[in-house]
Amino acid sequence: MELSVEIAVSSSLQIALFVSPLLVFISLLMNHPLSLVFNTFELLAMGAGVIIAAMVSQDGESSWLEGAALLGVYLILGISFYILPV
Repeated sequence: MELSVEIAVSSSLQIALFVSPLLVFISLLMNHPLSLVFNTFELLAMGAGVIIAAMVSQDGESSWLEGAALLGVYLILGISFYILPV
């Protein structure tokens, strides 16, 4: 469990710290600027993701119910981002 959580968290950190800023610079070279300015809903979703990941990995154990709950949260966020106008 510890190894799987470590892999998931470290890959998320790598994306946040390397790939996102790299995409901003590449978008400037392609004359299609991309900014990292997030609206309130996106910030709340990221904050909720951090809190949920901390709560799930805090006890060091996992069950199918926690996995199903995480899939449910992922589905709810995906649908809400699809429906919410930009």
